[in-house]
Amino acid sequence: MDQNETDAPKPALTGSARAVFRQLVEGGPSTRPHIGSSLSLSRPTMSAAIAELERPQYVEMIGAVRGALGRSAAQYRVGSGAGHVIAVDAGSTHVRLRVSTLDRRLLTSRVLRLPVSQISMNEEVSRAVAAEVAAAQAAMRPSWGPLRAMGLALPTRVVGPTGDVASTRQEIVFSAFTPPPGVALVLENNVNCAAVAEQHYGAARGAQSFAYVQVGLKIGMGLVLGEQLVRGRNGAAGEIGHLSFPFAPGASPQPGEAEHYLGTEAFMARVRADWPEAAGDAPADTAELLAIAGSGHVEALRHVARHALDIGAVIATCVSVVDPGLVVLGGGLGASPLLLPGVAEAANRLSYPVEIRNTLLGADATVLGIERLAIEAAMAVLLGDEA
Repeated sequence: MDQNETDAPKPALTGSARAVFRQLVEGGPSTRPHIGSSLSLSRPTMSAAIAELERPQYVEMIGAVRGALGRSAAQYRVGSGAGHVIAVDAGSTHVRLRVSTLDRRLLTSRVLRLPVSQISMNEEVSRAVAAEVAAAQAAMRPSWGPLRAMGLALPTRVVGPTGDVASTRQEIVFSAFTPPPGVALVLENNVNCAAVAEQHYGAARGAQSFAYVQVGLKIGMGLVLGEQLVRGRNGAAGEIGHLSFPFAPGASPQPGEAEHYLGTEAFMARVRADWPEAAGDAPADTAELLAIAGSGHVEALRHVARHALDIGAVIATCVSVVDPGLVVLGGGLGASPLLLPGVAEAANRLSYPVEIRNTLLGADATVLGIERLAIEAAMAVLLGDEA
């Protein structure tokens, strides 16, 4: 990356040029007539806007499309001058990375499985992020244009610079990793990112309000109300893993005990402890448990059904508080269709009516969500919308 190119003054664009650029970023390649019609721009205004965007190579012509009457119309897309973004999902089990253009064309991607699952943000995750970003930067080509923004999705609460950064542990991601200088940086909670992706590309498209619940090594919730991601004063909105548990005579509820009980490690410990010898060897992990349950294994199905009821009970608690109307299940365990019927039955029996859907994006939800947020940051830089 040429740092001078990144720091170069951005052209001041007219309102029509900005609208055309946003349309190409959001909708992908399109023709002049189609863009002009959708934005209600005259042909001269449309031509001027395209010329304005072509000068800094924010857009480029990629060919022509022949219409029904035999006429050809020039087709445009976001150009190399607009640059690219790096999106990183610094997860508890994997580090996923995507490099993409502002209109989400994938330039390269990487996935690193961590040797040991990480319950909390630590220096090992930071080193993995540093290695993956370095490898991606080494593969960069001039045709990608300048790096405009980088997004990091973290398995922790995230607050702004005026918040209690020390308590969130978010800064630990920088213990072994230094972001490229002069580049817009976005930090966001990983489950919030997954919710953003499901809102724009996945199972929650078209929904004004919904909750995304991730069930895997840890549990968490991303909450969208009125089409807006809810973060809360402490970055803790949706932190259902922090729910105190259990409530029972003689018990003392402990913060975060709900996550410990529902997380995959504790769940699989219960499975192994209650696995009868006559059923054969107990599954080694949730992937094996789901695989044999899918083949009809009675004991595996029993444990999956029991866990689905537990997850449904926690979701019912959330529904009782925010009444989202829709819950999308994701995460390594939550994404399984085998859990869906039990979760839906328990949630609706214990609380108000709610639709339960499985994720459509699977393990890519978080990295796609932080990519979306990084693109929004890059757009703010290019169009001068920075706060």
